[in-house]
Amino acid sequence: MTTRYTDAEWASIIHQTENSLVVKETPYPCPAIGSSAFAKTIDHTLLKLQATAMQIDALCAEARVAGFATVCVRPNFVSRAVSNLKGSDIKVDAVVGFPEGTQDLYQKMEETSLALSSGASELDIVLNYPLLHTHSYSAIYTELASLRSQAPHPTLLKLILETSQLSRGEIIAACSIAAVANFDFVKTSTGFLGQGATEKNVRLMRAVCDRIAPAIGALEGDARRNAMRVKASGGIKTLDEAVGMLEAGAGRLGTSGGVWIVKEGMERAQRSFGAPGAGEEVERPGLQTRLFTDY
Repeated sequence: MTTRYTDAEWASIIHQTENSLVVKETPYPCPAIGSSAFAKTIDHTLLKLQATAMQIDALCAEARVAGFATVCVRPNFVSRAVSNLKGSDIKVDAVVGFPEGTQDLYQKMEETSLALSSGASELDIVLNYPLLHTHSYSAIYTELASLRSQAPHPTLLKLILETSQLSRGEIIAACSIAAVANFDFVKTSTGFLGQGATEKNVRLMRAVCDRIAPAIGALEGDARRNAMRVKASGGIKTLDEAVGMLEAGAGRLGTSGGVWIVKEGMERAQRSFGAPGAGEEVERPGLQTRLFTDY
């Protein structure tokens, strides 16, 4: 697949986007705490290399009870997760190029093929972010466009940026290229390297998503082109952290703490309505009682 623009042309597009960017500081709407819509913002995640089949089964059972959007697993567990979730509306999300992102395109396409053939509906693909440091924008676009071609809609594609390793300008560049490659989400982090999601980066990513989609639509004569959304992931463990990310502009949250977040949300909603027993404090489970930690 040939590249769409030269590196110089990409640099000009990215520069124009950055100069016209307005980052919103007021909160974005957040689904009602304790509602099913709130639970549907969560990708219930287990990506540890040492994860077992029994833990995947438990992950899926928790997702069914809580009503999450997806379970997010490695490609080798997609088939098992799909089987576990039959009869529900919960999708299976697989990671590709995880967690480094520096694998060659052939390997990422192999992982994509395995995930799709096993039944994944969504893919979280790790950006080869070192290419941003060298301004190799055409190479990034070629990879993303190739993967989009291999996994067309209705498969949802999310690009993991690893924001802790990027400058503000590089975050803007990555979001811009992902939008042109017709990705559906940009995602903050793998959770395996450096700081995870921050509200500041989520706001920046949301601003680029809102700015770039209309510009691309005008360029391509497609006024109906949908804006990308933002997935915040890495270090989101409490209800307040989840709400903060959603109000900063995230549309999806990647966390293995979803069970606690939803439980905490339901209890807060009950307290606001004065439900019986709503004032009781509930102890958060310790790590030794959990099947898995943050990721």
